[in-house]
Amino acid sequence: MDHGGDIYTEGKFKGISLLDFSSNINFLGIPESFIKNINKAVENMVCYPDLKYRQSKLHIAHYLKQGVKAENIILGNGAAEIINLAVRVLKKPCIVVPSFSEYESTAKTYCEELIFSYLNEEFDYNYQDIFEKLKECDGLVIANPNNPNGGIVDKKLFQKILDYCEEHKKKIIVDEAFVEFVNIENQSFIDLCMKYKCLFIIRAFTKFFAMPGIRLGYGISSDSEFLEKLIKLQIPWNINCFAEAAIESVLKDEEYISVSKEMHEKEKEYFVQRLKKFSFIDNIYESHANFVLINLKNISGEGFYSYCISKHMLIRRCSNFRGLDDSFIRLAVKNRSDNNRLLEIFGQSEREINI
Repeated sequence: MDHGGDIYTEGKFKGISLLDFSSNINFLGIPESFIKNINKAVENMVCYPDLKYRQSKLHIAHYLKQGVKAENIILGNGAAEIINLAVRVLKKPCIVVPSFSEYESTAKTYCEELIFSYLNEEFDYNYQDIFEKLKECDGLVIANPNNPNGGIVDKKLFQKILDYCEEHKKKIIVDEAFVEFVNIENQSFIDLCMKYKCLFIIRAFTKFFAMPGIRLGYGISSDSEFLEKLIKLQIPWNINCFAEAAIESVLKDEEYISVSKEMHEKEKEYFVQRLKKFSFIDNIYESHANFVLINLKNISGEGFYSYCISKHMLIRRCSNFRGLDDSFIRLAVKNRSDNNRLLEIFGQSEREINI
């Protein structure tokens, strides 16, 4: 099991409805602005999309600001496609781990060699180790915030790495799939992307805009040669008319964006404070995203996963993350009702399985 959100194996294929805490999706759901615009997508189904997606890229550029132009953007069938394209053109990447499994699986398929830089004991980035590892690599793959722990890059401490990679023409791939959840101003690297050609930033509509089924991601870079190299690897018309409609509508939905940030911060604080009361939770790591990484004690992640499945609830086991063992689980932050249901089940677990 390499990803969260598998509601099929233990759920739908068995006729069971699962409350899914394994998938980190905005609990507000699909923006109403997209629902209202969906008829336009239906009407456009009789036409091929613009092969160059010029209007869609203009909408994204307007959303990002910071001097980003349409020609700085590449669209993908989910962030997964953009990750695949960017990582595969490297020969020897350094991947910061534990992290999203697609980085490593893609590198193992296409790259000649890969090395890892591990987060430290506090689950923070080891900037000096990253710098040293980059001396023998041609690129870095790092997430901001990181999955599974929700940590963010300290841009001041990262500056030395950024300048080094720019000078030595090494690529920095920054996955910012969760950055819109971060409640800190100027946390994204978008403000530096037009200045540093070494930067390649990845975004998605999956997490913050709650649209995993639309399969829409994009990359941003001021390196036109790098973008052209990625585009040549793509199949034509990789983005459909529903994804185009999503781009046109949700990026302008300022109310949805504002309320999402506010509600997730509020619910995360509520959720974490109550999770801390359970005796079988050893540590909850600080997260700037819409999920939390938890270290269990006196029970395995696999055992606790099975218990939760018996209660029709899905959590994310983390033993398949490089650098983590079976004592770790990850939980999404959801709405108050769903969070309370999880807290109730966790309370039952203390009584029923003697932990």
